[in-house]
This record gives sequence, C-alpha cells and structure tokens, in this order.
Amino acid sequence: MAIHRNTISKMNKQFAKDVKLGLSETPKNLSSKYFYDEKGSTLFSEIMKLPEYYLTNAEFDIFKNQPLDIIQLLEIHKTSYFELIELGAGDGSKTIELLKVLEHENYHYQYLPIDISQKALDQIENTVAQQLPNKKITPKKGDYFQILNELKNSPFPKVVLFLGSNIGNMEDALANSFLKKLSKNLSKGDKIILGTDLKKEKDIVLPAYNDSKGITRDFNLNLLERINRELDANFDINQFEHVPEYDELEGIAKSRIRSKIDQKIPINSLNLTVSFKEKETIHTEISRKYDDVILEKICTNTGLKTIGKLMDKREYFADYILEKKS
Repeated sequence: MAIHRNTISKMNKQFAKDVKLGLSETPKNLSSKYFYDEKGSTLFSEIMKLPEYYLTNAEFDIFKNQPLDIIQLLEIHKTSYFELIELGAGDGSKTIELLKVLEHENYHYQYLPIDISQKALDQIENTVAQQLPNKKITPKKGDYFQILNELKNSPFPKVVLFLGSNIGNMEDALANSFLKKLSKNLSKGDKIILGTDLKKEKDIVLPAYNDSKGITRDFNLNLLERINRELDANFDINQFEHVPEYDELEGIAKSRIRSKIDQKIPINSLNLTVSFKEKETIHTEISRKYDDVILEKICTNTGLKTIGKLMDKREYFADYILEKKS
C-alpha cells in the first residue's frame, strides 16, 4: 500500500533515519530502542511474565524483601525531604514496594517518574493511586536528561532509580557516557539505584532471550513488522528468524535477526531496497551482564562510587547503590 506524502511527513523522522542508516551499514543493525511501539510494549509485558525471564522477578525480590536495607544504604532520614526520581518506571511494580515502606515509615519525599511515554506515566500513576491512595506523585514526560537538568537546581537531595538492567542494553563505553551525563545532572551526595543483571551460566541466561513460547522471537521480529507498518516496507517475517546468543565468559547476550534466504526488501518511503544474503544478520540488542569489576569499569571518571549492593536470594541480579562523590 502506498503512503501519501502528508502521512510520511508525520512519521517518526528519527526512526526512518536510523532504519536507513542501520540497514545500509555492514553489519546491519537496528536500535533496540525501537522495540517499544504499541505491539512491542505489549509483547515485552508478556515476556516479563515468562518463567524463563528471571530478571523482573529477581529485582522485584530485592525491592519486596529488602526495602529497609535499600533505605539504610541510601542514608536517608525521616527528618529530611528528598526527591525520588525514576528513569523509565515501567509498570512501577518494583518501585511501589519501596514506596509502601517509605509511606509506612513516614519518610518525607516526592516521587517523580520520568518517561517519554504518556501511557507509561498514566499506568504508574494509576498503580500508585490504587495501592497508595493518599500518595500524590509528580510524573514528568520527556527526555531523561532534559527533565533532570530542569530538576538540578532543586535544593533537595535526590535518589535516581534506573532499574531493570536497562544499563545493560548499552555497550560499556556508552554506559560510561550515560553515567557521566547522569552524574553531571546530580549534586554531591545524591544517590543512584542501578539495577544490573549479573554474570551467570548460559543455561540460565539464554532461555530468557529464547523462551519456549516464542514470545521473545515475536518481540524481536516485530522490529521488521514495525518497518512494514510505518515505512511501507515489504519484509516477509517468515523469511527471517530470531537468533539469540550468550558469551558466558564475556557476560554479553546478543539478539539478531537472520535472513533465511537471499532476498531484496523494498522500503518504499525511504526509496531504499535492502539486500540480504542467506544467513546475513541484523544486530538488534545487547544485554550486558555485570559483576563488581565491570561495574567499576563503567563508573570510571563519572564521579560516582559504589557504596552498597543488594542481591536477590538466588544472586541472579544486583541493585548497586552509587553516590556522587564529586
């Protein structure tokens, strides 16, 4: 189906630009940030409920069973007011467990979830309203660093949550740059709760990215379907397959999409035809697994220092507490 010019002008221009660039490079790649259109977000919600996807339950275990330990490591006191800022709150299920204890123990704070998705912010606001009806929150829609920069001049101490091992979707150099930028928007003494998936055996990690129901496969291939929908492309999903891998020594999981045959795919709105050789791949995601050494590496020259670490009962996942020291 042809797309009219006025429809094209309303497209996500950055998405179009990144698709054209990524599929023109060698090797081909697509950014994992484009997984989360409406269908992709729905699929990821299903993934988080899968028995193989241990990450969500592992971090929930920490927030559910160790909230007082989190509070102690944050060195916050009932007599002082602070701002609890979350970057990408998701459904808020983990953070709610911390909020419940902060409310019960009469801490003085404001919760400010930040997200580019109004739908995500509405969801977290509804979740808080249902479980903590007396708690008013301050959702902020926009770019993480734009909002943090706006909040920087606030005189109150800050605790920033970046959970779900989202940091693991970045190469180490990019993760270091992210933490440097985050640190610049904080004041001395501010804290970060950084959720990280830990290095572990392949038999545990790989099924999280290759579940028995094939939902992760559908999530990955939805990137091609999104290009079909939004950029008038003609990817035949049946001619591609999801290829996950995990290097146990390095501690990095990767996802790729692999062409089953030699083929040429027109992307009409980009005036582009993409050629694939049989078994040629598109890199779509990295998921770094951490230990103390790797964590220290990505904190190099950020002004951040680890002051605490909490793990779930199986020691699959860790929430590191970082403090801005300079």
